[in-house]
Amino acid sequence: MSILDFYESGEHKSNIAHFAAIVSLAAVDGEINPEENKVLKQLAFKLDVPEEEYEPILKTPNKYPLIPPYTLEKLFDRFHYLFNIIYADYEIDDAERDLLFKYVIGLGFTKDKAHEEIEKCIRVYGSKAEFED
Repeated sequence: MSILDFYESGEHKSNIAHFAAIVSLAAVDGEINPEENKVLKQLAFKLDVPEEEYEPILKTPNKYPLIPPYTLEKLFDRFHYLFNIIYADYEIDDAERDLLFKYVIGLGFTKDKAHEEIEKCIRVYGSKAEFED
C-alpha cells in the first residue's frame, strides 16, 4: 500500500465517521425529516459517501467513531456541516445542542472554545446570515 492509498483510506474513514456524526445529529430529536434528509444527501455527496455505505450509516450511525480532522480548514468545514444538519429544520433544540457539544469537543475544540464557537454559529445560523460572515 502506498502512502497515497493510506491517506485516501484515512480520509475516507474520516468522512464516513463525520457523516455518521451528522446522521446522529439529524436523528437525535426523533425521525429524520424531509429537510434533514435533503441535507444528508447533499452532505453525503460532499463527503464522498457512496450509496452502498449511505443506508448502513443511516441505520447505525453510532457504529462509527469520530475521527478528528487533520487541518484547521477541515475542522471548520466539519463544524459547518454539523450546523447544516441542525438548521435543516431552522431550529436547534436541547438534545441537538448537547450532542453537538460532544461532537465539537471530539473534533478537537476545548470546552470553552466549543461553547464560544457554538454560540457564534447559533447567532449566524439563527439569523440566516451567510456562514462566511
